[in-house]
Amino acid sequence: MSKSKFEDKTAKLAVIGLGYVGLPLAVEYGKAGFKVVGIDIDQQKVDQINAGSSYIIDVPDSDVKDLVERGLLSASTKSSVISECNSVNICVPTPLGKTQDPDISFIDASVDAIIPFMHDGLLIILESTTYPGTTEEVILPRLSENGKIVGKDFHLAFSPERVDPGNKHYQTKNIPKVVGGVTSECTEMAVSLYSQVMDTVVPVSSSRVAETVKLLENTFRSVNIGLANEIALMCSSMGINVWEVIDAASTKPFGYMPFYPGPGLGGHCIPIDPFYLSWKAKQSGSDARFIELAGAINSKMPAHVVNITANALNSRKKSVNGSKALIVGVSYKPNIDDVRESPALDIIQLLHDKGAEVSWFDPEVDSLSGFDFARKTDKWEVDEISSYDVVIIVTPHSSVDHGLILAADVLTVDTRNALGAINNENVFSL
Repeated sequence: MSKSKFEDKTAKLAVIGLGYVGLPLAVEYGKAGFKVVGIDIDQQKVDQINAGSSYIIDVPDSDVKDLVERGLLSASTKSSVISECNSVNICVPTPLGKTQDPDISFIDASVDAIIPFMHDGLLIILESTTYPGTTEEVILPRLSENGKIVGKDFHLAFSPERVDPGNKHYQTKNIPKVVGGVTSECTEMAVSLYSQVMDTVVPVSSSRVAETVKLLENTFRSVNIGLANEIALMCSSMGINVWEVIDAASTKPFGYMPFYPGPGLGGHCIPIDPFYLSWKAKQSGSDARFIELAGAINSKMPAHVVNITANALNSRKKSVNGSKALIVGVSYKPNIDDVRESPALDIIQLLHDKGAEVSWFDPEVDSLSGFDFARKTDKWEVDEISSYDVVIIVTPHSSVDHGLILAADVLTVDTRNALGAINNENVFSL
């Protein structure tokens, strides 16, 4: 296939995996004028899209409805639709195994789905975060099994997703798109597609470089948040307000970038992606000590929050066992409904294990799978808040008036400085 089908937008596109990455990408393809089909094993997601509605916070129902009605967007559980498409984006989860080894089983399953329906000129782009070499070492050999030549019979590239759920300014279209092909022809073909959709496309020399770009971005954040959390732990032991320290340090106009401590890392990227790089580094004989250390520090934070909670209750001659605790915010970051890897889940479990009666409040989240023992409350009133022995602010949402916590005059553990660095004997900070 020549680039002309992308340039004149007569190409039909496929996206495998219709989650936080795949659905926004499919919608942007459709808005650019391409016909796109989303492929997912979840029949409920497929039905919802075909009915013209969205389940992703960053994708309005109106966008999906408009594209479906115009015949530019559809969804299917059948991978056979790939036989009619000119490109396929793989946007599936890449979790860690129990021993923090990469789990690329969803990528393998996607390749399994593609192979029977490969045809000359097909462009395959992996967007799922993975370790350097996956595209060339895992995917390429399988696609080449029948003697097909990459860069000639088919094209293969990697382009890291850079989704930031809930970000009102930076979304799929205006986030620069890094892309690296297995061959220069592959890069050229992928750039041709993305250039019709994204504001900025950044080609790099290889798929390995593109894979490492994503891991560097998230490792940078993980390590710096780990440093901020370690400083918070040290300040806590010395009776110093870490938030005041960070605010003052942030006044330096050069050589400093503020990162903030918190109750732990969440989301599908920062708690996971650095370990993909660490794992691959070990295979190459390198030691990723910064990554391992940051991971160890960040993973301690939920337990640290529970320890602060125990100390706060103890200061009132109460124990965790038998206390009523309210968790405020269970999504992993403010103003979204995503609870993947949220530290709130660890905090809820730890408090429950210690005998606390745990409730939670979050205007963005409807339910928590596997946490039937924790009661959801939808009441955000002074009387409700004051009925708890301790309130723990994990994720502050902008739609929540946190001032009601102060009005309720209740013991509070503020892990995000949502109430400000105030001198209040009821408020215990990180």
